[in-house]
Amino acid sequence: MWQVIQAAGWPIWPLIFASVIALGIIGERAWSLRNRAVAPPDLLAQVVQELQQAGASGQLIARLNQGSPLGRILAAGLRNVKASRELMRESIEEAGRAVTYDLDRFLTTLGTIASMSPLLGLFGTTVGMIEMFSAQTPSGLNPVQLAHGISVALYNTAYGLVVAIPSMIFYRHYRAKVDALVISMEQQAVRLVDIVHAGRGA
Repeated sequence: MWQVIQAAGWPIWPLIFASVIALGIIGERAWSLRNRAVAPPDLLAQVVQELQQAGASGQLIARLNQGSPLGRILAAGLRNVKASRELMRESIEEAGRAVTYDLDRFLTTLGTIASMSPLLGLFGTTVGMIEMFSAQTPSGLNPVQLAHGISVALYNTAYGLVVAIPSMIFYRHYRAKVDALVISMEQQAVRLVDIVHAGRGA
């Protein structure tokens, strides 16, 4: 590994740093965006059952607030359970915006890494080309410097693409997953509003 880094020259270090950050984000988002962690499939049914039995108790709201993102959205609706349908919807939408912001965490950074890595690779390629041209001296061609310039150019180009391609794939994947989760949570929150107001005859 160290021989590869030496052959790639100092421009490879920003790419290595970017790849470590990208791997960290990919792992963290894979853990955080699990369906059951974000929107447990049976949560709405449990909330409705408890709501019918004991009403919107402070204990229920506190438990939902400390749980999943869907729980925080439902808790926002339950805090305004005695209000009008419009006010309840507004509180849910406000909580939904905050939850969406949390779900989007680090995705902008991952997208930036995907966009910048080819440019960092191109920068390394440029540095390698400069070294290649510097290999020409008045006394002739320096083959060692020429070979090093070629290796710097090629390694940085390749590594820039190696970092960028998976980063872009996972960025697109997580963006689509967040959108799907947000839509699912919105639908469940609307169902809660409908159930509450149907029970009130409103």
